[in-house]
Amino acid sequence: MTRTTRRAAVRGAALVGALALTLAACSSGGDDDAAPDAAAEEGGELLVWAWDPTVEPIADAYMEANPDVTIELVNAGTGNDQYTALQNAIGAGSGIPDLAQIEYYALPQFAIGESLADITELGAGDLEGTYTPGPWSAVNQGEGIYGLPLDSGPMAMFYNAELFTQHGIEVPTTWEQYVAAATALHAADPNAYITADTGDAGFATSMIWQAGGRPFEVDGTTVTIDLADEGSARFATLWQQLVTDDLVAPISAWSDEWYQGLGNGTIATLVTGAWMPGNFESGVAEGAGKWRVAPMPQWTEGESVSAENGGSAMSVMEASENKALAYDFLEFASSGDGVALRLEGGGFPATVADLESEEYLAQESEYFGGQKINEVLAQAAGDVAEGWQYLPFQVYANSVFNDTVGQAYVSGTTLTEGLAAWQDQLVTYGNDQGFTVD
Repeated sequence: MTRTTRRAAVRGAALVGALALTLAACSSGGDDDAAPDAAAEEGGELLVWAWDPTVEPIADAYMEANPDVTIELVNAGTGNDQYTALQNAIGAGSGIPDLAQIEYYALPQFAIGESLADITELGAGDLEGTYTPGPWSAVNQGEGIYGLPLDSGPMAMFYNAELFTQHGIEVPTTWEQYVAAATALHAADPNAYITADTGDAGFATSMIWQAGGRPFEVDGTTVTIDLADEGSARFATLWQQLVTDDLVAPISAWSDEWYQGLGNGTIATLVTGAWMPGNFESGVAEGAGKWRVAPMPQWTEGESVSAENGGSAMSVMEASENKALAYDFLEFASSGDGVALRLEGGGFPATVADLESEEYLAQESEYFGGQKINEVLAQAAGDVAEGWQYLPFQVYANSVFNDTVGQAYVSGTTLTEGLAAWQDQLVTYGNDQGFTVD
């Protein structure tokens, strides 16, 4: 399960240097014209960077099926820690893995710098329709395909059904109802909040995405940023109500207090990616049987629109001298037998076949009171709105979110003003890094 929202921000010279490399460095790999299946039969060695624990059993299964292949797994850190290490390796021209796990928001940064191999001709071009729209769109950059989805994070609303029933509050289906529920809940119990938020770039951009905003437009190195578009304004106005009226718990996600709040009724809902159930089961034992899953609240009643939050792909590095073999393992992991191993480990699939499987949809979750939660989550995957783009320097953008937008949670600054400040900073930064940004 990939949890984009918990990644620590990376600031300073290391990241600035990494973005310069993104535009300037093009790693060169050896010729690799062999077909992927033939490369697997011939054998070889692969170096894979991944933090997801389910990659290990997948690698073991692949090596068992291909005895002449050796896979070395390295956890170079999660999120930004790995991206900085990866950029450093690319800049040095040594120690670059054959494959690397990369979150969707970070993938454009590496693709535009030609650090990732275009795997279209290796077989990825034949996989149209294999994956749900959000993840598939994320790995398609320009005219190339620069990775295959490992998982996805279509958003849904996890809610404490016991808490809503206790206070006689209807479970919201629209964001307007969500604000009303927040008001009623906090009035009934001043210690209870509709949700917790101290400012999170991944959540905010996902909310803007669902609201119809498309603030980032990227065409090569030409970038347009408009964080005052209709969707951005929609999010800022609504969420500002919650912040201004102290209806959001000032608790940071993934903290001990946050887990406690999810368990003791302090936090009533969590709108996040479909990878979340495993985290409830492992970290919120007290909430077992109390929580349920519903579709993400809608901006317009009667609609069914979702967005992605989190999720990651695995990419073949351009510097790899074993691209065909790397691709064969990648396809095994992302659409072959490796998918079942990921599901056993609690992952949420990006593969359409699994999301349409009657067996998968019929699974009842004991934690969620016997609910068939995969029905809700699979529907969310199909409802992800199209057309979203991340910045080719989104890693940096997310790292400075709390310096700008996040100030609305701790000062008199509004979210609208924070988005404007974020935009100004991103425009300046992008131009300084060699992009053409307006």
